[in-house]
Amino acid sequence: MGRLEDKVALISGGARGMGAVEAKLFAGEGARVVIGDVLDDEGRKTEAQINEIGGECLFVHLDVTSESSWEQAVAATVARFGKLDILVNNAGIFRTEGVEETSGELWDQVMEINAKGVFLGTKLAIPEMRKAGGGSIVNISSVAGLTGGTGSAAYRASKGAVRLFTKSTAIQYAKEDIRANSVHPGIIETPMTAPNLMADQERRDRSAARHPLGRVGQPEDVAYGVLFLASDESSFMTGSELVIDGGLTAQ
Repeated sequence: MGRLEDKVALISGGARGMGAVEAKLFAGEGARVVIGDVLDDEGRKTEAQINEIGGECLFVHLDVTSESSWEQAVAATVARFGKLDILVNNAGIFRTEGVEETSGELWDQVMEINAKGVFLGTKLAIPEMRKAGGGSIVNISSVAGLTGGTGSAAYRASKGAVRLFTKSTAIQYAKEDIRANSVHPGIIETPMTAPNLMADQERRDRSAARHPLGRVGQPEDVAYGVLFLASDESSFMTGSELVIDGGLTAQ
């Protein structure tokens, strides 16, 4: 029996990268999975891959900055699979600009996707989790949401917002058995990080050297942590931070 047997999960940013790996892992553990993304072609491809190997997956177009888009995604989930038990707020963008290099427009874009997207997903999922008798919300933050650093001003602010919003959600809904936890990856090799942190071998080596384990993370490294938080195995965890960073923040 799978670790997510009889569960229904909605994963934002599920078309590629960490979200797609999470979706495939969830489906392999018995969950029925809905992946939402603005990348329609890649989303449908991931949907097909999961269904071809015997999983149950539905792709929906999802713009995480839009409340109506979230409403439609949640409604589609319930219409197809009957309920919603798990929400993974995985969608996000990465920017490297420092404070003075960050325009107001850039700040707003990063906060809209990375922070407001998590808020809207949570807000729209909770009524369905309440009907289901409880649920698990897993918000993908970052080590950048735990520490300061040079550059990535808007990104760090957005991920710090996710961290504390998760705790607020956890406290507010604990009595309804709706749990919320955040995940804080180090540098993970995904399409999001590739243009900046892994664009060439020199930058790749530099990224790897920042981690005491001597390598950058793979999407699977994070997905197994997300699986644990989504499952009933973590039933006594809420408002917690799961750091998956190769030792980066232990230094």
